[in-house]
Amino acid sequence: MLKNKKVHFIAIGGSVMHNLAICLKLLDNQVTGSDDMFFDPSKTNLQKHGLLPEKEGWNADKVHSGLDYVILGMHAKKDNPELLKARALGLKIYSFPEFIHEASKAKTRVVVAGSHGKTSITSMVLHVLQKTGRAFDYLVGAQLEGFETMVKLSDAPVMVIEGDEYTTSPLDLTPKFLHYKHHYACITGIAWDHYNVFPTLDIYEHQFAQFIDLTPPEGKLFYAASDPRLVSLIDRAEIPQERLLAYDALPATVRNNKTFVEWEGHEYGLQVFGQHNLQNLNAARCLLNELGVSDEQFFTHIQSFKGASKRLELIGEGQNCSIYKDFAHAPSKLKATSEAVTRQFTKRQLTACLELHTFSSLNKAFIHQYKDCYNLPHEALIFINPKAVEAKKLEMITEAELREAFNRPDIRLFTEAPKLEEYLLNQNWNNRNLLLMSSGNFGGLDIETIKNRITG
Repeated sequence: MLKNKKVHFIAIGGSVMHNLAICLKLLDNQVTGSDDMFFDPSKTNLQKHGLLPEKEGWNADKVHSGLDYVILGMHAKKDNPELLKARALGLKIYSFPEFIHEASKAKTRVVVAGSHGKTSITSMVLHVLQKTGRAFDYLVGAQLEGFETMVKLSDAPVMVIEGDEYTTSPLDLTPKFLHYKHHYACITGIAWDHYNVFPTLDIYEHQFAQFIDLTPPEGKLFYAASDPRLVSLIDRAEIPQERLLAYDALPATVRNNKTFVEWEGHEYGLQVFGQHNLQNLNAARCLLNELGVSDEQFFTHIQSFKGASKRLELIGEGQNCSIYKDFAHAPSKLKATSEAVTRQFTKRQLTACLELHTFSSLNKAFIHQYKDCYNLPHEALIFINPKAVEAKKLEMITEAELREAFNRPDIRLFTEAPKLEEYLLNQNWNNRNLLLMSSGNFGGLDIETIKNRITG
């Protein structure tokens, strides 16, 4: 199914979808696609590979009986004209998780799941596998240094998959990670997210309970021992407990703003830091052990791991100031990331700026989940783009409501990128770090100018 096929992507512009489309084209398939909007980097990547449609929008004429199959993205709606035609023609329609499973049936599948840390752990595993010269396929949710695309399919015996709990497609509202049928897996922790599709914590937790119970007799699932909700789920699992193995954060020390892991009498310097990353590293080590990678190999090669894109990514550095960018948006991610920078740089103050951008984070019914998650930075800023609020048909959250919800009375709210930029440029950055956290773009904030002015 991977070569010499005619394939059409409905909603080709998604981050994984466009990477899968490129992957299939590189495998000598005839690939077409449509979407109603394109943004970079997908727009540029599709254009580079000759896959960018001439115009935005849906076109039912692109769907015909000569197609071998259609791959459907979550962004499409049930009444999408291309989807309706594909169903009328009786074409085989895959969601991308279904397709990934179909393409990896003969492989050992490793799935990284959890409310946070998925991309980081997946990236760590891929980095070490690459350094040890192993053959492997993968699906990861961010662009990684040294990897051309976010999806690779070949005849490799192993596939490493970042397992998202969000819904699969407009035709299938089950979580993506239930389709992959893992042999080995880990769960990083459970912190309520995706309020729009999992309206209660119990419903959200149930998705992970199903995932745990899919662990096969010959497989293993590793879980974070520090998460009480996850431990409770593990205790109630319907499969034998010997398949379920706990892990903790690796022991480490911090010296001169650098983290060193201690393991079996040896010390290894890291380029990543934070308690959450020390936990992520141990999860990656456990999974790699199951793939035949020794601890010595792991620690030797993990020292060169710089982190995944936008995951505590160092984007600027001066003599007494560092600027980090992180994808953090959910409460648990916000807390872990701000805690990591605070503890790594004990002699510097921290100004943190969080963009509330997702449906959950902008919802007044959910915002109280952030209580006490933003206490560590010396200065706590929040950015909300009113256009994002309007697009999600929500009501704007006020500064007073944010202060109450976060339980922090000195939070400052910005709703215009130029005003946020002006504020940041007028601060004293001597012995102070800046942490920018968002799954969006701060309303078009000129981060490059800010970086150059602050660190220059």
